[in-house]
Amino acid sequence: MEAFLRRAVARGALRAVDFHFARRLEALAGGDVPELLLAAALASHRVGEGDVCLELDRCRELPLLRDAADANGPWLPALAAWVDALRACDPVGEPGDRAPLILDRHGRLYLGRYWWFERQVATAVLARARSPAPAVDRDRLRAGLGRLFPGAGGVDWQRVAAAMAVLRRLCLISGGPGTGKTRTVTSILALLVEQAGDAPPRIALAAPTGKAAARLAESVRAAKAELPLPAGIGSRIPEAAVTLHRLLGYRPGRANPRHGPDDPLHLEVLVVDEASMVDLPLMARLLAALPDPARLILLGDKDQLASVEAGMVLGDLCGRDRAPGYSPELCAEIAAVTGDRLAPAAGSGPALGDRIVELRTSRRFGRDSGIGALAGAVNRGDADASLGILADDRYPDVGLEAPRARVLADLIEQRLVPAWRQVTASPEPRAALAALNRVRVLCALRSGPQGVERLNERLARTLEAAGLIRREGALYAGRPVMLTANDHALGLYNGDVGLILADPRSDGALRAFFATAEGLRRILPSRLPAHETVYAMTVHKSQGSEFDELLLILPEAESRVLTRELLYTGITRARQRVRIFATEERLRGAIERPVVRSTGLYDALWGLESGTSRLVDTRK
Repeated sequence: MEAFLRRAVARGALRAVDFHFARRLEALAGGDVPELLLAAALASHRVGEGDVCLELDRCRELPLLRDAADANGPWLPALAAWVDALRACDPVGEPGDRAPLILDRHGRLYLGRYWWFERQVATAVLARARSPAPAVDRDRLRAGLGRLFPGAGGVDWQRVAAAMAVLRRLCLISGGPGTGKTRTVTSILALLVEQAGDAPPRIALAAPTGKAAARLAESVRAAKAELPLPAGIGSRIPEAAVTLHRLLGYRPGRANPRHGPDDPLHLEVLVVDEASMVDLPLMARLLAALPDPARLILLGDKDQLASVEAGMVLGDLCGRDRAPGYSPELCAEIAAVTGDRLAPAAGSGPALGDRIVELRTSRRFGRDSGIGALAGAVNRGDADASLGILADDRYPDVGLEAPRARVLADLIEQRLVPAWRQVTASPEPRAALAALNRVRVLCALRSGPQGVERLNERLARTLEAAGLIRREGALYAGRPVMLTANDHALGLYNGDVGLILADPRSDGALRAFFATAEGLRRILPSRLPAHETVYAMTVHKSQGSEFDELLLILPEAESRVLTRELLYTGITRARQRVRIFATEERLRGAIERPVVRSTGLYDALWGLESGTSRLVDTRK
């Protein structure tokens, strides 16, 4: 077993940290326990791949073992014998134990800290869902909803979401681009300010990345200007947004943030945008720091890619593809304050179901939008419809291009080079940053012929040949950068995108400019945190961003990274036009492959008892 794991590390299929962790646990168990050695290495490896736990009965399907199913592959014990062997090992505990590994009765094997993270999230969410409803002035709420959502005839889901968020302490609002999540949450904040009377509630706006926080702040400001708010209400709705790390008070070199159960956040309302990007450990720490009486409003798109780190928290919270349904009690409350008639679910359901609203109408993508039609077809897993939309002349805003070098070169010359002329010709940094977001190249992978690393170099060479940049050293005017680390002192965070430009206020000296939630930031290039060039970026890194036009490049070789969620996320980053570079075969395969992540949170939240553990497709 050890020889197999060493070979896996050598070929890059297993991380060295996974192997050494497993060796350490085997030593704690007394040595020479191949069942523990394999299980511990796999459990650690799966966390690195985004799973929260290892499902023992599905190990044969894991790429590490499936790809090695030859004469050199590992011996894999029968499930029952494997479970018995692990339970006999000191480093393996039962749920609730403080042990390096936790094995539950469904055959799910966790790294101990991840079992506790999952337990903390489930406990905190269910406690908040089952807590008594807050005191609400129903007449004032009814009047506010009528003013902010005056339409009639048919259910207005934005109005339903607003009512639910006021009537409950927990509200999850999911919806695709353009469905009005930010307008809805700004209306919610206005209603809560009205409810509070002369003592405005303590409200915080937050998001996982600085880029997403800046967009949230900008969207709230715009919504406040459009909404019919009574005098004095708008000024009490905050416009500043922060990253979750800054909100919680993360400090360099420390695993735990300043705020937690012993030092909770001084808040009465917390809004978290882009919640699909929040991983399990971060959600656990956020919930631990939130006072029990506070309202929590989570915004996001459950159909987007899950967090880069372990878990698919928003998807689990929203019930994955569970059919929505509300209790008769909630339906009566909603009807009383909004006039909207919801159909109650048959039978009684979990309390969490009364806290979820999905916004269904996109105002960004109308009926004639190819982007909207394509995103919907991809989201349904309908490859035939998706390919039909891409080939349909009625949808000029989407297209499928053969992955040929000449085609890509032409599009770069026709689309990217003119856009970059606008960046370099912009009279001031703010305009240059706005121009930067007009066209972007997105890739599925970092490495390989169609990966970000090679595309960034190719694009830089093209722009240099056009005379738009001069690469003299690592930092040069016109270089776009994305931060890959947080710097709390500078107020800049992982995922923030900026531009290196000559600063007229500093006699043309180079400065790095970032549009943040607090405004435009000028940074000496020498003070930049760890960063990378982003003429092109991965789809994962693009979450929370929007571009007028994008080129989405898929690898020619088969890759497990190509999934339905990746395509949907990439397509919906565009406002006006999408061009996909891929073969029909590769595109079809991606549309038909949903993300599969192994967690126990869905079962814990929704009370499902399956008897035996199974990986569950996040979408059917």
